[in-house]
Amino acid sequence: MKKLILGILILFILLGLAVYSSLHSATNQDLKEAMYYEKLKDKVVNCHLCPRRCVIQDKKRGFCGVRENRSGVLYTLVYAKPCAVHIDPIEKKPLFHVLPGSSAYSIATAGCNLRCKFCQNWQISQALPEDVKSYNLSPQEVVDKAKKAGAKTVAYTYTEPTIFYEYMLDTAKIAKKEGILNVMHSAGHINETPLKELCKYLDAANIDLKGFSQDFYGSMSMGDLGSVLQTLKILKEEGVWIEITNLVLPGLNDDPELLKDMCVWIKDNLGADTPIHFSRFFPMYKLTNISPTPVETLEKAHEIAKDAGLKYVYIGNMPGSSAESTFCPVCRKLIIGRVGYAITENNIENGKCKFCNAEIPGIWK
Repeated sequence: MKKLILGILILFILLGLAVYSSLHSATNQDLKEAMYYEKLKDKVVNCHLCPRRCVIQDKKRGFCGVRENRSGVLYTLVYAKPCAVHIDPIEKKPLFHVLPGSSAYSIATAGCNLRCKFCQNWQISQALPEDVKSYNLSPQEVVDKAKKAGAKTVAYTYTEPTIFYEYMLDTAKIAKKEGILNVMHSAGHINETPLKELCKYLDAANIDLKGFSQDFYGSMSMGDLGSVLQTLKILKEEGVWIEITNLVLPGLNDDPELLKDMCVWIKDNLGADTPIHFSRFFPMYKLTNISPTPVETLEKAHEIAKDAGLKYVYIGNMPGSSAESTFCPVCRKLIIGRVGYAITENNIENGKCKFCNAEIPGIWK
């Protein structure tokens, strides 16, 4: 009996190894060559997609875990292989000034080029492609499914879209041709050249501005604040509609002076019409020892942003707050009512407040 059990165990191990091998034995012909990299000597490559500019040895991957050097050619391992596919309200991105009440066909692959200790999607963003279940979904199939679902946008979201850049770009090109908008939720950790190419097809972006000090970015995300600020400037210059999310972490990025500096920077560099979403933190990933953001901290952030001259300031992850809704900055009347992701009323007509005719910036049709 022991020999039989041992034999069965060995058989299962061998079968498991065979399955693992089949999952990881994709030929180069099955993969998509990455964009934005340089070939160096001895089959070494230098990735130019994001500020990390990883120098990658043969048979190794970059920091993101999804770009692999095979004999001096850099490949993306996640092209047309999303691990998350959902239909979401556009408000979930969050984008409050883009087609309110519409649906977004949302996709993501495994991987990220940051290491945020507070990541809300860490199960897939901090995973390797082989560690999660993925689907085969070509760019054309994404657009076809979005149209069939009645979605007005394709959203590149959940994880960091920069790391599935080629997949996003090819999908965005098709979507644009077929009359569907392209939006992304990103940390903005991307280099100028690939970003400007993407902007040709991108309609709107919500960028996570995680804090306003390099110390915070370095210790909590392993990222670079300057690169994110440069991304925001480029998006503005290229005519992409921008909204910003700031996840407020108690005792870490909630200093009133830093919040003020951030809001003043946004006004001076992006404009007073740029919406900002202060999002409530809940214990997550590696920060389960920190309490949820106090309501008064979020309300203080809201006050600071308004005092700095920002016209559209929201509070997220706090259903029932009046700061979920949009008010006309001229007549002060409610123009888009929200409870969570649901729209309760919409008083914008032809991009204007229907009460006083003031222009309300955004994408409304």
